[in-house]
Amino acid sequence: MPTDTGSPSDTGSSLGTLEAGLDALQTASVRPVSRTRKAVRAVLPLVISVTVLLAVWEIAFRLGPQDVTRFPPPALVGLTFLHLWEDGTAGEALVTSVQRGVVGFLLAAVIGTPLGIVVARVRWIRASFGPLITGLQVLPSVAWVPAAIIWFGLSNATIYTVILLGAVPSIINGIVAGVDQVPPLYRRVGQVLGANPVEMIVYVILPAALPGYIAGLKQGWAFSWRSLMAAELIAVGGDIGFGLGQMLQQGRDLGDMSRIFVGIILILVVGIAVELLFFAPVERAVMRRRGLAVESGS
Repeated sequence: MPTDTGSPSDTGSSLGTLEAGLDALQTASVRPVSRTRKAVRAVLPLVISVTVLLAVWEIAFRLGPQDVTRFPPPALVGLTFLHLWEDGTAGEALVTSVQRGVVGFLLAAVIGTPLGIVVARVRWIRASFGPLITGLQVLPSVAWVPAAIIWFGLSNATIYTVILLGAVPSIINGIVAGVDQVPPLYRRVGQVLGANPVEMIVYVILPAALPGYIAGLKQGWAFSWRSLMAAELIAVGGDIGFGLGQMLQQGRDLGDMSRIFVGIILILVVGIAVELLFFAPVERAVMRRRGLAVESGS
């Protein structure tokens, strides 16, 4: 075997660049799009959908019994949000839940990533624990809340336990799916270049499985956020702070439907913001690097 082949990292980088270049040759060249037009294209569909939703909401209120205690109109919900924001309730709930969601998701990614690699690469572990991991993924996170309360009481440990049990299996399965889609030729090339098992994972398998891994992280965030809301709805009091789930529960206790709508909308806004500001740009960058995504100039 020739000795002047370069390190696995250099070779992997060269192969990745060559692959992206070959893929890009198959795409039509287009005129560059200004940042302003990109921003308008990204925001305009969302503005249209929100406008339509508010119009339908207002029409439904006017055609109904107009009972604000059961189905408040958009204007009343907006006034309630302003009131909750001014007195700090909405801001506190939003910051608390977002902080918990981000920390829980990062912990799930740190735990789930190496476990996913092991499950994907070790056949007997996959055969033994794969069905269990899938079962944990489809298990509703709310089922863990009573057990977590008994284990840790009304504390943040309860919240993070529920988040991890909901998100880690999803991330593991995402990595396994991504690894399964790596062409066998990539592994053989890595072996020919003399990559050891660690280098094979770091420089060959993980970069090739990146789209599946990102999809698993995206799903893991969704499970983290949903698990968090389930935990906050049930685990109230003690050392647990005030989050969006507690705001929903507070609205139910007070019979304040406008407060409940504010909580639901804030939960939805966080989900949309994470998708638009983080996952969508990362996915576009990965696809563009592989020559699979182009900006339209029309």
